[in-house]
Amino acid sequence: MKKIMLVDDEILIRENIRECIDWEKEGFLYCGDAPDGELALPIIEAQLPDILITDIKMPFMNGLELTSVVRQKFPQIKIIILSGHDDFQYAQQALRLGVEDYCLKPFSAADLLQLLRSVSARIDEELRIRHKYAYTPENLFADLCGGLISTAAAYEAAAQLELQLTAPYYAAAIFTLHPPNMEESPELPPASPDAEALLAGLLKEAADSFIYKRSRMEMVLIYKGSDPLRMNHTLDDLCAAAKKRLREGCGLELSVSRGKVCERLQGIHLSYLEAENDRMFKQMSRMHSAAMLEAYYDPSAHGVLLDRSRLVQFLKSGDHRQMTGFLLELSKELEQMNWDSGYACYLMNDITLELVQTAKNGFRAAAGHAGILQELQTQLKQISSSNDGLQYLKQLYERLWEWRSEGADKHRELIDRVKQYIREQYDKEQLSLNDISKVVRVSPSHLSKTFSQATGQTITEFLTATRMDRAKELLKSTGHKTFEIAYLVGYNDQHYFSNLFKKVTGMTPMEFRRQGNTGEQLHTIRRGAGHA
Repeated sequence: MKKIMLVDDEILIRENIRECIDWEKEGFLYCGDAPDGELALPIIEAQLPDILITDIKMPFMNGLELTSVVRQKFPQIKIIILSGHDDFQYAQQALRLGVEDYCLKPFSAADLLQLLRSVSARIDEELRIRHKYAYTPENLFADLCGGLISTAAAYEAAAQLELQLTAPYYAAAIFTLHPPNMEESPELPPASPDAEALLAGLLKEAADSFIYKRSRMEMVLIYKGSDPLRMNHTLDDLCAAAKKRLREGCGLELSVSRGKVCERLQGIHLSYLEAENDRMFKQMSRMHSAAMLEAYYDPSAHGVLLDRSRLVQFLKSGDHRQMTGFLLELSKELEQMNWDSGYACYLMNDITLELVQTAKNGFRAAAGHAGILQELQTQLKQISSSNDGLQYLKQLYERLWEWRSEGADKHRELIDRVKQYIREQYDKEQLSLNDISKVVRVSPSHLSKTFSQATGQTITEFLTATRMDRAKELLKSTGHKTFEIAYLVGYNDQHYFSNLFKKVTGMTPMEFRRQGNTGEQLHTIRRGAGHA
């Protein structure tokens, strides 16, 4: 999906564009917005949108200035200018700067979507020309698994290669050959042409599937179909037959790591990531146990789908004071899980991989902790109940927060000053990165980078979290109306505040106020955190 970013100083325009279009359904990903060009540049650098929509007249840095900078630094980004009739001469100047098109105000969501589709088609055409003669089947399948090719470009490449990609559902699986006693000899043996040929032949027999060789002992199967249940049954049969044939014919074992069945061609990437996480877990498990771990989904546990973004956000911005409430929320979900199933182990491992990877990407001190995943495997194997799971996650968060603290020590004084200033000024609607940088006397770009590396969250995320925490306090302890609370925490627009509050908490302000803290919830906190 093409990534879209918006820059406009009018909050109502930003809200309307953000909320009135079902971006994912239309084939786009809305990756952020900003009120002026100066604040937009760090977001553009971080997100690298495919299409940038920007107003012409804005404070601090106007649309023409922003266009000039973006064209020099990120020439691949396509730019659409928003302008009123009175600004048409500026729009003409923007076209000379190399923008793709302009959109006259006022405009409807349908007008904007039509323009975005047109620009998106131009991007796809450029990709098609660039990749016209570059793709082989293996390159195409590797790019699909890696999420490195758009849907349109993939279909174009497949047509040139005479491959039929179209299907309602897709999934990926990784097939890994290894000796029978992997614990005694963890090093992979030299590749066996006979074993590779046998495995390739078995996989090619699977209907509606494609394969590519990922490494000397690994092959990836991409399979498609119209019935997810039948697809899983077919793969079950294929895996059982392949394992038996390779064991009998070559004396090798076969490990299969699978991702879930997904809709849309881009779902291949998501399925592949799940399969890769599964493969990593099995590989690490073999270092500690002679038994092969088959961590497949347990149908009775399919209802447990934890919000990964919430888990990651708590890693970035949470602290010990919030741990009890956080464990309460998790306990309600984890208690539904069948802890005797392989799925429970798979889920906890998947959460661990995501949190550790987030910490390694965001916390500078994580560089010196390369062996943590192997260390955590022993603890993962001890989990047999929801309380064990909560205790494990509590310890994991505390461990990763140590990395966050270590990384922040170098800039502790600067970070503390920034946080203190935000806590004092959070109720000012126009509080910006530029304002904060002037107070602490460092450049906006350096401050933004330093704060993110030291804390694992952006300054905007910290400001929003501070405002939302204060809003929760006011909702619980006062009778103020929603628009009054919005104003008290720095938002002059009640609608914008309510939407943001629901995005952060999962509830509207009124739902949060009505929920309160019941005696049953407090009991659950004590019971769920009993081992913490």
